[in-house]
Amino acid sequence: MTIGHAEACALITTPPPALDELLARAGALRDRGRGRRVTFSKKVFVPLTTLCRDYCRYCTFRRDPGEPGAHTMTPDEVVALAQAGGRIGAKEALFSLGDRPEAVFVEQREFLRRHGYRTTLEYLQSMCALTLRESSLLPHVNPGLMGERDLAALREVTVSMGLMLETTSERLLAAGMAHDQAPDKVPRRRLKTIELAGKLQVPFTTGLLIGIGETLGERVDALYAIRDLHERYGHVQEVIIQNFRAKPRIAMRQAPEPTLDDLLRTVAVARLVLGPDVNLQVPPNLSPHAYPRLLAAGLNDWGGISPLTIDHINPEAPWPVISDLRRATESQGFTLRERLAIYPEYATRPEFVTEALRPRVEAWIDGQGLVRECHEHWRHW
Repeated sequence: MTIGHAEACALITTPPPALDELLARAGALRDRGRGRRVTFSKKVFVPLTTLCRDYCRYCTFRRDPGEPGAHTMTPDEVVALAQAGGRIGAKEALFSLGDRPEAVFVEQREFLRRHGYRTTLEYLQSMCALTLRESSLLPHVNPGLMGERDLAALREVTVSMGLMLETTSERLLAAGMAHDQAPDKVPRRRLKTIELAGKLQVPFTTGLLIGIGETLGERVDALYAIRDLHERYGHVQEVIIQNFRAKPRIAMRQAPEPTLDDLLRTVAVARLVLGPDVNLQVPPNLSPHAYPRLLAAGLNDWGGISPLTIDHINPEAPWPVISDLRRATESQGFTLRERLAIYPEYATRPEFVTEALRPRVEAWIDGQGLVRECHEHWRHW
């Protein structure tokens, strides 16, 4: 049912006159596997630390100590944010943070030592546990590279985890390229983390960041790497196709952004490579005027959306108003439903939810694994 590598490479170069035919093919495959239902998650974005040892040339999130915006959240700040999210109906606490800042910054080591921790990942685990104790939210974490011990520990206090593969291109590690001076962006190391998550049955989010210097063929390579791991372990709950956005303070501020047609081709080919059943997401705040076209290309999820916190990765791009997103989605013949950070088909399978977290997950969901509609207050946001 899915396509081969050569066909994918040909289709990802589809010229505009034939693009609608490609989108129709991808949309039909999505309908066969996922139907006409599109999902999203209500979240708060928890930027646990903006310190990071990597210097990706497209990133506006990371900071060095002393820079404006450089901050590691205290436990009190985490609790206050999680509780505020719970009061407005959010279910997900999305923890994002830089990779191993304690490896290069004495300030982070001192912060951790003051709070009784050795590593940032240990601190993350504790803050997830604290969130579970002090709020109604379910943690999802994007902490960068993780070893088996880290994944196992975090599995006990999260419902899902994520690591964007971004690309499998080793070229982008070269001087002047997007991943120059970014040791945690070595593709084989990221693939190893995704594989370890599969072995531990962690519901996992990954995806591509397009427009950072990769070739179209390299995008296809990355999609096949994700597909191969998912076929082996069945744990990739979501694949994101995220488009690069130029920003004033980044090294790549002059780099061209992917066109809408480029994004649409990549989404459609991702659907055809990954198959009818994989959950495919495009962040709606990065393409706010293209919802109908993106839906036509085969996505079935809009990702996490917050009425409380900005998108700290793309702070210039506000989240859509849920009622507007609902109208746009339903105008194309789809229904919009809320999910948890863990996708429905994983929320209902005991092997993917720890025993300790199962009661909280089950309290939120209906028989399909979606948030029960009696919990949905988002129409009033």
